[in-house]
Amino acid sequence: MDIAGSIDNRSNAVLTITSMNEAQFRRLVEFIYKVCGIKLNESKKVMLESRLSKRLKALGMKSYKDYCEYLFSQEGRDEELIHMIDMVTTNKTDFFREPAHFDFLRRMAVPELIKTHGAGTSRKLAVWSAGCSTGEEPYTLAMVLNDYAEMHRGFEYLILATDISTRVLDAAKTGIYREEQVVPVPQDFRKKYLLRGKERHMGKVRVVPELREMIRFRRLNFIEGDFGMREPLDIVFCRNVIIYFDRPTQEKLINRISSHMVPGGYLFMGHSETLNGMNVPLASVAPTVYRKEP
Repeated sequence: MDIAGSIDNRSNAVLTITSMNEAQFRRLVEFIYKVCGIKLNESKKVMLESRLSKRLKALGMKSYKDYCEYLFSQEGRDEELIHMIDMVTTNKTDFFREPAHFDFLRRMAVPELIKTHGAGTSRKLAVWSAGCSTGEEPYTLAMVLNDYAEMHRGFEYLILATDISTRVLDAAKTGIYREEQVVPVPQDFRKKYLLRGKERHMGKVRVVPELREMIRFRRLNFIEGDFGMREPLDIVFCRNVIIYFDRPTQEKLINRISSHMVPGGYLFMGHSETLNGMNVPLASVAPTVYRKEP
């Protein structure tokens, strides 16, 4: 198999990739569900074919048959699996997305957790941004919590940010964004927490070092074993993540997340997500905000 590249230098012809057939689609869908819990129905065939075509071109492969054979080999599982996951996962996020959540966090959740658990005072407030994508959500959390800390002496926090995609995690760690991406950030926060690029970095900004140091980024697959949390979590932002899983997987995942939360801890979900009908130890306290029951 020729995996030299997507262009045949000898003939200068563009590599032509044959279409994905139904058997290959079903095989890939079953594999994706098994390794990361994402359920793809028939309507996603064109999307999957389009996204994976980039990997076929990178590997110099002409068919999805060749790609499947490689992916399901031991070498493919070791070398290609992580790239395949990067291609099929959706990473849409913004700074201050669903701003009511951050207002509730500051006005209600943090003061209540300080009162009941000493979270942030007798110990650091522990926050998890699950499915953090390119970092906009954890950096928003850091801005809000750092601003709270400046007004409440002795308040401390730490943020864990995870995602299944190494590609977006690498981007998140840099803390670099285009200026148009930070438009939702309040003006006073932009002045305080973002550094404007100069010369070849014009048009870009970077999150200040003191905020970047407050976030620990790591890869995490919700489907694989234990989450590896060392300390109980006070606040979890898991927004627009479970929508990619089927209902049984959603319920199992929410229960696992809850097991890592302190009694009275808060879970923030996406605007299109609901826990209605699930057997989970969480009660609704605001739109898409839930609290763990004692």
